Amino acid sequence: MLRCLWAALRTVPCEGLTTTKSSSLLFGAVKVSAACFNTRARYFGNSRSLLTMPEVNTDSLDEKQVQLLSEMCILIDENDEKIGADTKKNCHLNSNIDEGLLHRAFSVFLFNNEDKLLLQQRSDAKITFPGCFTNTCCSHPLHTPQEMEEQDAVGVRKAAQRRLKAELGIPMEQVLPDELTYLTRIHYKAQSDGIWGEHEIDYILFVQKEVELNPDPNEIKSHCYVSKEELKEMLNKAKNNEIKITPWFSLIAETFLFKWWDNLQNLKQFMDHGKIHRM
Repeated sequence: MLRCLWAALRTVPCEGLTTTKSSSLLFGAVKVSAACFNTRARYFGNSRSLLTMPEVNTDSLDEKQVQLLSEMCILIDENDEKIGADTKKNCHLNSNIDEGLLHRAFSVFLFNNEDKLLLQQRSDAKITFPGCFTNTCCSHPLHTPQEMEEQDAVGVRKAAQRRLKAELGIPMEQVLPDELTYLTRIHYKAQSDGIWGEHEIDYILFVQKEVELNPDPNEIKSHCYVSKEELKEMLNKAKNNEIKITPWFSLIAETFLFKWWDNLQNLKQFMDHGKIHRM
């Protein structure tokens, strides 16, 4: 059995990549501080709203991950209509999420030719859900013209291609946007700890290809391909608090994933771009 899977089932480190020390699989608390993130900048259309907000201390967090907090995410309403932009940091603060701040995201599920699903374990450096097992790649399209293209979710698929390269080192020519099948969207909310969380409308993207992997250890602690049976065993271990799995992956696995997995060659029957599943 794959070493990564054994690691998950025994709750010991996976065949892994060296990362900076951070919180454990049990989501250690993140402190509140820091200098450069003490204001909120939101963009609605062509206008900018600047509001004072409590300082959030990022001194104890990974430097590279903190730099990524300045990326601009796409703000949306509950119907996935664009309403503006805000920083990744502001989008992931529970205090803002509690006010209804919602952004666009995506989840990629990549399968090999043996119909096994590529999982990653998020690095301990990640600000939300460190050390958790999850699907192949989960991230956000940015508030840029290229990644805001709406037709056939082209912008989201371009963002997914970018992040597959950034996180897993998959050469961009090996997974093209047109090869990513956009199935549907889910809307979910989850806290990582007392400060950070997620509130997203998540585009579900499937692809089956053989790819080269060269993961960034700052993003990914370990990775492995799993069969359906192996994933079901991991889900059971998660229910017993023996391992941690991200909430969005758990929701998708408990509802849709295995039905889709059984039909990798006939996914068109599950494409539903009109509905947002409220989870």
